[in-house]
Amino acid sequence: MTLRSETPPSPGNLAVATPPESDRPTTAMLKADIDSGRTGDKIAQYDPGLSQLGTDDEAAGNAPSHARVALARKTEAAPPKAREAARQETGGGWVMPLFIGLAALVPVVVGVSLFVFR
Repeated sequence: MTLRSETPPSPGNLAVATPPESDRPTTAMLKADIDSGRTGDKIAQYDPGLSQLGTDDEAAGNAPSHARVALARKTEAAPPKAREAARQETGGGWVMPLFIGLAALVPVVVGVSLFVFR
């Protein structure tokens, strides 16, 4: 497997499944929504953060209620069009070689034309 610029290194290359709906959602489920691409904010890959979502609130003694997390999950869910736009591109491996080829071809064409039409 070739490591391309948009492919994150390990552990960021781990795929995250969208968590199921729940009556008592947690901040871990909200983070899994974000990491799975359900919110349309980023590509669907694991984001290794220093502290998990909601840790600061819990440390301050203000842990979010299940109702607030449910509201956040509902309002953060992106429509399917936005989710599709956030999906990681595949099959674009020809773009960079084409660009480099064209960038190398321009000086050759200019050099040959200067030599021929001198």
